[in-house]
Amino acid sequence: MNRFRSIISRVVALHVVAVAITSILMPLALYWLLNQAANNLHRDALRSQALTIGSFLRPTPSGGTELDIPSEALPLYSGEYALYSYAVLDTKGQVLFSSRGDDKPLFDAIDPASSEWFTRRRSSGSVLFGVSVPRAVGERLYWIQVGQDLAHRDVIIDDIVTSFVPRVAWITFPILLLLLLIDIMIFRRALEPVRQASTTAATIGPTSTDVRLSEASMPAEVVPLVHAVNQALDRLEAGFQAQREFTADMAHELRTPLAIMRARVDSMDPGTLRESLQTDIVNMTRTVNQVLDIAELEAFVVHTDSQADIHAVCADAVGFMAPLAVGNDKAIALTGVEEEVWVRGHAEALFRAVRNLIENAIRHTPRGGSIEVDVAADGTVRVMDDGPGVPMAERQSIFARFWRRDRAKADSRGLGLAIVARVAAAHDGSITVDDRPGGGAMFTLKLRLA
Repeated sequence: MNRFRSIISRVVALHVVAVAITSILMPLALYWLLNQAANNLHRDALRSQALTIGSFLRPTPSGGTELDIPSEALPLYSGEYALYSYAVLDTKGQVLFSSRGDDKPLFDAIDPASSEWFTRRRSSGSVLFGVSVPRAVGERLYWIQVGQDLAHRDVIIDDIVTSFVPRVAWITFPILLLLLLIDIMIFRRALEPVRQASTTAATIGPTSTDVRLSEASMPAEVVPLVHAVNQALDRLEAGFQAQREFTADMAHELRTPLAIMRARVDSMDPGTLRESLQTDIVNMTRTVNQVLDIAELEAFVVHTDSQADIHAVCADAVGFMAPLAVGNDKAIALTGVEEEVWVRGHAEALFRAVRNLIENAIRHTPRGGSIEVDVAADGTVRVMDDGPGVPMAERQSIFARFWRRDRAKADSRGLGLAIVARVAAAHDGSITVDDRPGGGAMFTLKLRLA
């Protein structure tokens, strides 16, 4: 049973075994029932004929008995095409009248009074099927034997029984196979809510923790499992919400002491210590802001009707980051199309993503280098720098949170590119990194056109 992982495959396997057994037993049972029915019909017909022949017996004035068969009924009992044979016996077993030329009973092996019906195989190979019925004529009792040759051309009931298995019983298997196919369709229809529930479950993620599996049309046997899954999702949603609120609260709470620290450091006398502390506070402030962005993006969902001009977003991001680039003796430029490019997305979230890509490029571009932000008409944004590039082994890791190549450097906490990846996922887009032709790194943010 472990070989069949799905419910349908297990049901089909068991049905195949049931079909095989039933296709063998059913024809045998039907053959036996049909044979019994045919025998009963024979007995009833022969018993009726025996009573008919008994009605032809007449007492004679001399105290004997005569058999007066009407001329129109004689062909049934005599001649080449006679359908029935008969013999009338007294209580001593002596044959008084017989349709046979030798005046013998139809069946010698049994006492005519000991059995109501009998079968006998003749020397010719044919089978004689008959009954023995008592009949009183006057004050005397007679036994009337009536038989029928099953090889007679007018006897068709036995032929039906004989030909049933080779000619009719084979249809049982196709019928059962058709029933199996119908059962498969029924089970697939019955399990369709389970399939839909699995599709719904596949959509549940950090941004859609409120989605629950429907219990309305679920089979009764699966409802407890679905209910337990929904309860587990409730607990997970509560845990995610608590984590988000904690992260956001911590980021907000840290802003105030950082502002106080900055004010106090700015009031210090100029010198190396003040400059070092100011740099540390700037880095800490940037990290707190990124943590707050991460917390907000965890529950961020882009509505289907949201649109943004990615060209305008990139222009704003380049203008916002230009002072930082120029201050570090680095050039920055916006290239590509000059008209509007509308994409499905949220302008503020896309601004954060492009800004972090530009900040990452500024950080890795040497002095005198340049950063280029290229906007394509298909909604693709490429941010290129003159830095050392990204090794192939690190191109997936750099988008993970808190990943840093050199942890000795304090100017980055590994959150910028994680924010970009989260924004891209929320917009059903993608972010990849490749080598820039001529040297450097090229980050490609692909978005869907509106």
